[in-house]
Amino acid sequence: MSTPTSRSPSRLSSLFVEHLTVIDCARLDAVRGLVGESWIVDIELVGELDAQSMVLDFGEVKKRLKRALDDSADHTLLVPLRDPGLQVTHGDGRVTLRHDGAAGRIDHASPACAVTLVDAARIDADALAAHLAPMLKAVVPDSVAELHLSLRDEGIDGPLYHYTHGLKKHAGHCQRIAHGHRSRLEIRIDGERDAALEAVQAARWADIYLGTREDLKSDAGGRHRYEYRSAEGAFMLELPAARCEVLASDTTVECIADHLADAVAALRPGRTVTVRAYEGVMKGAIARRHAA
Repeated sequence: MSTPTSRSPSRLSSLFVEHLTVIDCARLDAVRGLVGESWIVDIELVGELDAQSMVLDFGEVKKRLKRALDDSADHTLLVPLRDPGLQVTHGDGRVTLRHDGAAGRIDHASPACAVTLVDAARIDADALAAHLAPMLKAVVPDSVAELHLSLRDEGIDGPLYHYTHGLKKHAGHCQRIAHGHRSRLEIRIDGERDAALEAVQAARWADIYLGTREDLKSDAGGRHRYEYRSAEGAFMLELPAARCEVLASDTTVECIADHLADAVAALRPGRTVTVRAYEGVMKGAIARRHAA
């Protein structure tokens, strides 16, 4: 999907940047509940050539547009304002919401910076691109007549899963309690990929929330309530327990890989296990368990 913003041009040239960045985020979905996403961002700029015979220097493209994306939807919870199951309240720089959908009720409270409110009935790549395009157009020179923004999934040949989490100890945006990733998974037993194990694990973690045990404040009534305070402020997330897995550790990708390697090693005793866990696109961690 390409979302343009434009003005009347004369003679124009086009500049493109593929894979400018990746937006790692979470979204509320009426059917699936809380869903982690990793969307690759491609852009095209159309405009008159400047004094350097450029539409815009690549360094400026990356600096201006990537910074704008990092400071907007990236590592936030995307909320569809026209979803009939949504209730949102604002006050004192905070956003509190309740979402009732097929996957169960989700309650969330956080600083406003951790939420992106989108004027749409459903969040998908097209809806987010339409939301972001005017904001990006505002940070490029007037000589840029059109800006086309495309969001796409990484092509993954094999199992994948969507997960959400929050890292309260992180100094940056990862501290937000409900951001997420769309991730691939590789499991090797004695050096050979085990497609069956990969498929089972990916299915078990479809649309999972990975929580840290010390942040779990209640597990009553078939629901999990996670709370913590980090540098940005106080965070809370409550959702059905069936959509959660609790780790004894933090939920960094290093800890996730270790958690998975321990689980696989218990299923394959006496074997050498290697887990390659991804955190979104082209990054992640490796954990190994060697046969005794």
